[in-house]
Amino acid sequence: MQFTASVIKVHGRDRFVVVAALNEFQVSRVSDLQPHQVDAFIRCLGEKANVPLPRHFVQTIQPNAPFAFPPPHPEYQYLGLLRELLDCGIYREGRNGGTYSLFGRQMRFDLQQGFPLLTTKKVHFKSIVAELLWMLRGDTNNQALTDQGVTIWDEWADADGELGRIYGAQWRDWRGTNAEGFLCSVDQITALIEGLKADPHSRRHVVSAWQPAELDQMALPPCHYAFQAYVAEGRFSLAVVMRSNDFFLGAPFNIAQYALLTHLLAREVDLEVGELVYTMHDVHLYANHVEQAREQLAREPRPLPKFAWMGGKVGGTIFDTTPDDFALIGYTPHPAIKADVSA
Repeated sequence: MQFTASVIKVHGRDRFVVVAALNEFQVSRVSDLQPHQVDAFIRCLGEKANVPLPRHFVQTIQPNAPFAFPPPHPEYQYLGLLRELLDCGIYREGRNGGTYSLFGRQMRFDLQQGFPLLTTKKVHFKSIVAELLWMLRGDTNNQALTDQGVTIWDEWADADGELGRIYGAQWRDWRGTNAEGFLCSVDQITALIEGLKADPHSRRHVVSAWQPAELDQMALPPCHYAFQAYVAEGRFSLAVVMRSNDFFLGAPFNIAQYALLTHLLAREVDLEVGELVYTMHDVHLYANHVEQAREQLAREPRPLPKFAWMGGKVGGTIFDTTPDDFALIGYTPHPAIKADVSA
């Protein structure tokens, strides 16, 4: 059986769907096939010609019927890629175990629609906040996190809590040489903010954590190694690039963390938030996370929470931000799903 794909507009966005089989059928309804399953199925058709048509998809095809599609929830992007990793991921053995991986994927989140903290499992927002503020301060010692009950870096810290020249060091103290050949330090976050204020439409608003000369001084090379800011029509957007993404444990954390950074930077330069563009290169599901992924895919997304500032902006800078300055309103996720970290 041969299939053709077409593009339809769903809430102003293009979405690829199967609309014909042998020029006889059209999709009439998607009762038990969710948008993320359609997306994953279409990718599979393109990447593996021998992927069978799922039974529940066959049941939704009716001859010569109009097409209807449920409104998209932003979280279906994540669920669709999780499904794709299960169905189409290439198994590889690596440094820390087997993974099902794909290369080159992207998700986009309109932050005006809600804060992209997954609802199909509870994600620990306190740790997300603590680590981001820790990095913005330029800190690289794990003790400041453990004092707050945050354990995400425990696997990599040495006996003194040191993590080397990781994110905080690169963001706030990038080391190189200037035009005269002298050693210099660049505070990339301060430079970014100053640049945004002076020339918001510049295409050079980039922060990088990938310093090849210092990789051997890092407990873990940066996974989210660069981000770029973009300003248009009074809104501030951010694009982040991941060289490697543990999709079950890491991606939910990283998506929310860069959404938070977008809010913090937007406020710093007096703009509304726009979009978070989240690009992954080696995106993978660890083999020991497969059952947890299946459990999560059986759940339906709930409404996204809203981000709110607690009180007006009264002096200080982004570097003075505390967890008491903002809150998430209406976060009612499904229960957490435990999984082991592959260090």
